[in-house]
Amino acid sequence: MSIRTPAYVTLLAALVTWALSGCSGTDGGDRPADTRETAKALWQPRPGLAWQWQLDGKVDPSAADVPVYDIDGFENSAADVARLHRDGRKVICYINVGAWEDFRPDKDAFPRSVLGKSNGWAGERWLDIRQISVLRPIMERRFDLCRDKGFDAVEPDLVEGYGNDTGFPLTAHDQLRYNRMIARIAHERGLSVGLKNDLPQIPQLLADFDFAVNEECAQYDECGRLTPFIEAGKAVFHVEYAVPTAAFCPDSRRLKLSSMLKKPELGVWREPC
Repeated sequence: MSIRTPAYVTLLAALVTWALSGCSGTDGGDRPADTRETAKALWQPRPGLAWQWQLDGKVDPSAADVPVYDIDGFENSAADVARLHRDGRKVICYINVGAWEDFRPDKDAFPRSVLGKSNGWAGERWLDIRQISVLRPIMERRFDLCRDKGFDAVEPDLVEGYGNDTGFPLTAHDQLRYNRMIARIAHERGLSVGLKNDLPQIPQLLADFDFAVNEECAQYDECGRLTPFIEAGKAVFHVEYAVPTAAFCPDSRRLKLSSMLKKPELGVWREPC
């Protein structure tokens, strides 16, 4: 036997449902509405911010008096990040998202089917970024690590596999799909995210990323291609390894890049513009 609900009760329930629908669901895009609210609080580094990039070992917080540190997410602890925060610094979490590394604690999470050719660095192999369903949960756990340690942002490395001999027939479309996924999982965790190199896809990815990280644009006469980030009010953190500062700093200052000279091992030494 069913019980008939009075009309005024039905109307009230409909009004409540309508009101609640404005506070949940999606915004018409890929992100849930609550992620849209989180995005408003994301750190947005502005052009010209000085930075330190140290990936060799644990961070030395006394190495550079700058407002931004970019450090390895695995090698540094929550206490290291908190120390930098106490000094008034923002901290970027370096994570490799395009290659497998045999020295990381989660190396066994990657099935052999996603491992390609060596990328030229000892113990590293390109990933088959087409296998989104396999790689996404691994990258989500890595970004959870960055969030849980208190980082403000992520520097996902090797997001231009499609332009390299990876052992897989990767296309520009594959890379765009993967890079946008990487940006989404960072934003879902309240982390800003930088586009590392991948200059040809800046026009398509500018809206998805909060800043850029670039290596050697001066050496290859490509720094002008990063202008869209600057025009959008987004920092470009830039390093050179072989070109002396006298040769690239004047252009870097004109372009408003955050530039410095580093040694390839990315220790504490730096020579800023």
